[in-house]
Amino acid sequence: MIKLCIFDFDSTLMDGETIDELAASFGVGDDVKKITELAMAGKLDFFESLSKRVSLLKGMSHEKALKVCKNLPPMNGAKELIVGLKERGIKVIVFSGGFHLATDIMQEKIGYDANFANILHQKDGALTGLVGGEMMFSNSKGEMLERLQKILNVSKDETMCVGDGANDISMFVRSGVSVAFCAKEILRQNATHCVDKKDLREVLKILK
Repeated sequence: MIKLCIFDFDSTLMDGETIDELAASFGVGDDVKKITELAMAGKLDFFESLSKRVSLLKGMSHEKALKVCKNLPPMNGAKELIVGLKERGIKVIVFSGGFHLATDIMQEKIGYDANFANILHQKDGALTGLVGGEMMFSNSKGEMLERLQKILNVSKDETMCVGDGANDISMFVRSGVSVAFCAKEILRQNATHCVDKKDLREVLKILK
């Protein structure tokens, strides 16, 4: 029986990539998108790609970044999925290689239990181009999942993970049920289930 469900955020619970949206509003969208695509396909080290992309946001006002994050759209069926999981007594946690600026706001909207992400450093009201936090490396999600499983006394077989990109592999190998959601080929190869319809309610069917 599943007791813990971990979700990726960008292109999984949220319909899009937070950093691409921030970059587009700051006029560096094309440059950042190219790096994002390489990283999610597993062709670029996650830490390096994150650092490079965030550096391009240097000078963006924190207020503008916050406004972008407030308007990020939940994935189709996201709220219904989380309600459905919680009705089954499942803890719902988000691991994001993106930013608390987005995941904290979305938590208020759709109601997951907690989230772990990164923090965009700001000074004097502007982004400095630096980033730090809990999800900086390609293996961060797997390591955090292992810690959570110990804290919550939840086994691998009682864990489900849902994601779409290469940096989700480390948590997939530590979960009994792993769902590749409209995912890159590299992740599909590491999944127990694949959902290709852009509707998160499809994930509930896996639990039936």
